[in-house]
Amino acid sequence: MISLYFHIPFCSKKCPYCHFYVIPNKAAYHPLLAEGLEREWQMRLPQTGKAPIQSIYFGGGTPSLFGPAQIGQVLQRIGNRAPDCEITLEANPEEIDEARLCLFREVGINRLSLGVQSLDDRSLQTLERIHTASKAKEAIFAAKQAGFDNISIDLMYDLPGQTEASWRYTLDQIGDLPITHLSLYNLTIEPHTPFDRRKATLLPLIPPPELSLKLLQSAVEELEKKGLHRYEISAFAKAGCESKHNVGYWIGRPFLGFGPSAFSFWEGSRFRNTPNLNKYTKLLNEGKFPVDFKEKLPYPANVNEQLAVELRLIRGVDLSKWELPEETLITLDRLEKGGLLEKSPTGYRLSERGLLVYDSVAEDIISYDVRVSEAENRT
Repeated sequence: MISLYFHIPFCSKKCPYCHFYVIPNKAAYHPLLAEGLEREWQMRLPQTGKAPIQSIYFGGGTPSLFGPAQIGQVLQRIGNRAPDCEITLEANPEEIDEARLCLFREVGINRLSLGVQSLDDRSLQTLERIHTASKAKEAIFAAKQAGFDNISIDLMYDLPGQTEASWRYTLDQIGDLPITHLSLYNLTIEPHTPFDRRKATLLPLIPPPELSLKLLQSAVEELEKKGLHRYEISAFAKAGCESKHNVGYWIGRPFLGFGPSAFSFWEGSRFRNTPNLNKYTKLLNEGKFPVDFKEKLPYPANVNEQLAVELRLIRGVDLSKWELPEETLITLDRLEKGGLLEKSPTGYRLSERGLLVYDSVAEDIISYDVRVSEAENRT
């Protein structure tokens, strides 16, 4: 089983917290990207062999801006390789309606991911989003009317000026929406973004750790009541609607990324396309892969990293899948004794406390190689 990711970088407006590669949605860029995606598919096709495709994901940017016809052309090239495939399209509420969504359904999209972020207009203004809460809800119901039975939305917390009451206002509306999946993120101020340049002003307004914890806990409790069960640190779904694509990332399923800045994980190597549309297309026209970064972790760094990533899943990890070094087993035992991990039927999973400090747990597991390197340098 493999997965495919297509990065469509077009945006009407780049959000001030976004650190992904995006470019203005200009008509002249569309044929350039379409040409690049076609050439890259033909060049990568021999690599895929006859492996069945588990999931296809159109991310960005705002992939819906590429249009149903161009998205349809991409899917036509893939053909019957993906008969029962989960095919996701990201979209923003202000740029879709029922008629347009019906066209996406007709070309093969069967899962929609909407960048809602909040159902509180004050929070949306803080994030400088174009849509309103009313428009977000209208888009969700339009997707349902268009025939989408698998609808995911994104929500964000830890926003400047956010209170328990404003967060509760958003959570209280979730139960009325025909969604099957929700991704929950706390605001992170990334380097080289407009929010980063305004960090001195924004940081004092961001909820302190004790309030952040309350916001997260209230979300987990409310979503569970509404039938959205937490299956990964930041993901909630109704039974059977877990994201096949994202689960693939967490369990290490091979995937190929297409488009400028797209990442791939293939045959144990991780690589990225150049984050520049013109350079990306130029290299492909010269018969070259547009890769500008590649790495293959040696053992045991590769298994330690995958172990740490898979621990994001609430079900935990199956230790029988890996040959773990003694140092890693000692680390896992120490984390369990420290109350951050707990035993599962097949290995370990994060405890309730571990879920709150996952980054520290992952760093502890992955830093095995740093400790070994330092030890070797001392001998």
